[in-house]
Amino acid sequence: MSSHRHTERAFEDTVEQGMLETGFIAVSNALFNPTTSDGFDPERAIFPAVVLDFIRETQPKEWAKLEALHGEKTGSQVLTDLCKWMDTYGALATLRHGFKCYGRTLRVAFFKAAHELNPELEARFAANRVGLTRQLHYSPRHTDRSLDLVLSVNGIPIATIELKNPLTGQTTADAVRQYQKDRDPHEPIFEFKRRTLVHFAVDPDTVSMTTRLAGTATYFLPFNRGHENGAGNPPNPKGYRTEYLWQEVLTRDSLLDLLARFVHLQVEEKRTDDGKKYTKETLVFPRYHQLQAVRMLVSAARSEGPGHNYLIEHSAGSGKSNTIGWLAHRLASLHDEQNQRVYDSVIVITDRLVLDQQLQDTIYQFEHRQGVVQKIDESSQQLAQALESGVPIIISTLQKFPFVSRQLLKLAEKRGEVGSGVLPTRRCAVII
Repeated sequence: MSSHRHTERAFEDTVEQGMLETGFIAVSNALFNPTTSDGFDPERAIFPAVVLDFIRETQPKEWAKLEALHGEKTGSQVLTDLCKWMDTYGALATLRHGFKCYGRTLRVAFFKAAHELNPELEARFAANRVGLTRQLHYSPRHTDRSLDLVLSVNGIPIATIELKNPLTGQTTADAVRQYQKDRDPHEPIFEFKRRTLVHFAVDPDTVSMTTRLAGTATYFLPFNRGHENGAGNPPNPKGYRTEYLWQEVLTRDSLLDLLARFVHLQVEEKRTDDGKKYTKETLVFPRYHQLQAVRMLVSAARSEGPGHNYLIEHSAGSGKSNTIGWLAHRLASLHDEQNQRVYDSVIVITDRLVLDQQLQDTIYQFEHRQGVVQKIDESSQQLAQALESGVPIIISTLQKFPFVSRQLLKLAEKRGEVGSGVLPTRRCAVII
């Protein structure tokens, strides 16, 4: 490897090229031009022209109705309402569910459907503009400060990356310190929930990430694959140890999948030492082992179908509850290569009471509808009814299962049917 490639810029070149090859588009780092809306607006922390072009092209009917009301000020009104909505509800919820502009819902992203039966949904997903910007001058006050890489979805920045190269004397630890000491969390682009959702500190060997900047209190988690039952990453004979980040995790389609089905806001009610209640919000981004576990299981279930057993090893404190939640949600809507549902219901067996509410809250953020999750807290009859009616996700304890067949027989007798105590046409996934 030549001395040129030992520089941070050469590392940056490699990362950029790798991401462009997976479907990203290069978005200019030019400063905002109020006349044309081109460039990055550091005050509002968006790429206005990209946002407007996406909405105009993917939702022409809604745009035409707004234009009939606002004329040449339509773009300005749309951007004002979008930013107000994100400041109130957060960028993640806005990307998933859209925002209101004069009573009309406008979408700023379209995610991949669980099946391929609707060509219109496929076309909308293809229309997403997942952008990469190098050396973005992000601050309205400190115009000399820039970020190595910023990833955006249809003009909304959602991730930042600081790159370091040990051969120039800096590592991931230096990138972490840079985020802690030089990145003001009150800058519009860094405000918690409102714009960027995750920040990566990267060198050729290791990756760390955080979802909330808080000055020197910023806490980073490792985002490594692990090596020989330990920390770090295995050697890569073809390139950098951390290539998985841009070749696997942060590809165009993977990033959209993360936003649609993984990242979520965890809200907890806490009490101070003197008994006062307060709300703690945590933006959860899957760690590498969680993402890998869910995707491997989903892929196996899609290709192999029901009737197989899988074992996932998670150590203490590794986020098992979130992994279960993500997996249950994915399996409940999983379709095979013939676009047929793989499972009628997903059953989660647990004795952890906290998991029920956590699952419901998390899945509601994805689906925005109630009734996807049902907790069985009364009797085995309640469990039998849920299985019979095909509730998407059922949470129960192991103790209720020995009595299910008996309850299914009773339900059949009540309907005047001859039952066997089994549901031969039901296909269930069981997560323990």
